[in-house]
Amino acid sequence: MNALKIGNLTAKLPIIQGGMGVGISLSGLASAVANEGGIGVISCAGLGLIYRKSSKDYMEACKIGLREEIKKARAKTSGIIGINIMMALTNFSDMVKTAISEKADVIFAGAGLPLDLPKYRTPGCKTKLVPIVSSARAAKIICEKWKTLYDYLPDLVVVEGPKAGGHLGFKIDQIENPDYTIEKLIPDVVREVATFEEKYNQEIPVIAAGGIYSGEDMYKIMQLGAKGVQIASRFVTTNECDADIKFKESYIQANQNEVEIIKSPVGMPGRALKGKFLERVKLGLTAPKSCPYNCLHTCDYKKVPYCIIVALYNAYQGKMEKGYAFAGSNAYLATKISSVKEIVSDIILHYEQSKKNKELKKESIQKNYF
Repeated sequence: MNALKIGNLTAKLPIIQGGMGVGISLSGLASAVANEGGIGVISCAGLGLIYRKSSKDYMEACKIGLREEIKKARAKTSGIIGINIMMALTNFSDMVKTAISEKADVIFAGAGLPLDLPKYRTPGCKTKLVPIVSSARAAKIICEKWKTLYDYLPDLVVVEGPKAGGHLGFKIDQIENPDYTIEKLIPDVVREVATFEEKYNQEIPVIAAGGIYSGEDMYKIMQLGAKGVQIASRFVTTNECDADIKFKESYIQANQNEVEIIKSPVGMPGRALKGKFLERVKLGLTAPKSCPYNCLHTCDYKKVPYCIIVALYNAYQGKMEKGYAFAGSNAYLATKISSVKEIVSDIILHYEQSKKNKELKKESIQKNYF
């Protein structure tokens, strides 16, 4: 398994832990993954709720929370720490500026096209900028815009397929369409990005995300051109995951039929685990009466069925009857709580086994042919 190089950064393992909010991937999980040689990612969504005691102003509490989580992660690891920032957040700019000022290693920006992300770079900035896309077209648009407006290209591109947990960059009818699988998307994005690599003599690794759970999954997708993978759901059921144990247990108790597509107040479809709260949403029993946080560009409390930031914060605290868990398509495969080290070791083991099996099969075919 080759290392993952992002400019002058090198991750021993080509594994990125996906950002999960609210509060599911904070400094605890991120630092644990970084210590294993991967890239740990802190989600900044909803930090103002988690750190609400630090300031009466939600937006200020978000900045304080992000600084604190980066500080905590740095105290636990010398590995690579990234920050996941959704474009849909009203404080996107503040979160990017804060991450850069705190010298975060990487910023991952998704839930929209981060067309102006490079403008936040400051003199001497070493933070890598990574867009999360769901198509080759989106990757092309971002590369063109960044190069034209800022003379900058993505340091890495994450391609998130329709089997991911959380918000999906697809229309409802595309989620199960075989033309939009991650296996179809990766070669297309790799080809598109390659034109910019060749033209500007800069390597831009492409990473696969969404529904990748095992080492075998990882090996297969990397044969299609991905330089690594982003894995989120599998890291939820770890000791180091920052969520409450009840949140983790919801994964372990779930079966395949309990993973569903929902309509999110963010304005995008999402994948989550069925539960009492989402049943109440369907019955129209969760309408918010006000909007104290103004956290999303796309949310109008008078029209949405519930406050997503509060629902996800409740779930993070283990109050599953008042919230729900986002989850990838394979989240139900979890059977127990493990350590991050155990999860990473298992992924590596099955990756190497898949690689060996492929080589043996190739040797067998060559032997029979000659």
